[in-house]
Amino acid sequence: MSGLLPSDGTVDSSVETAPRVHWLDDDETEQLLGCLSCDTARDLLSCLQDSPATATELSKRVETSVQNARHHLGNLIEADLVRVAGTRYSEKGREMKVYAAAAPFVVCVGGDGGDREAFAEAIAAFLE
Repeated sequence: MSGLLPSDGTVDSSVETAPRVHWLDDDETEQLLGCLSCDTARDLLSCLQDSPATATELSKRVETSVQNARHHLGNLIEADLVRVAGTRYSEKGREMKVYAAAAPFVVCVGGDGGDREAFAEAIAAFLE
């Protein structure tokens, strides 16, 4: 059966080039920080910075259950830190989602922020 279905589907491994800059007083940042408060979620995101992977592959890399990996991947997707980059097929013919990091860097900034757009552009220029 494995010969009938491709084991490697099309995966969009492109990553947004600009860093995501979050201000601590933004509502979106609360969700982001809550999502990253767990070691497992941070480990999953770190793995995805290296290369796209399925939930099964990630669960083995970070030594957790597939269910736990999927739970945290769902939270990371909601926080816009991870995206579904494509699909692959297992040896049993099951379609599996392939996950990838949504941005190369995430920066959280405290303080009043001043000119936020200029600050975000300066960070992007620095990280290039």
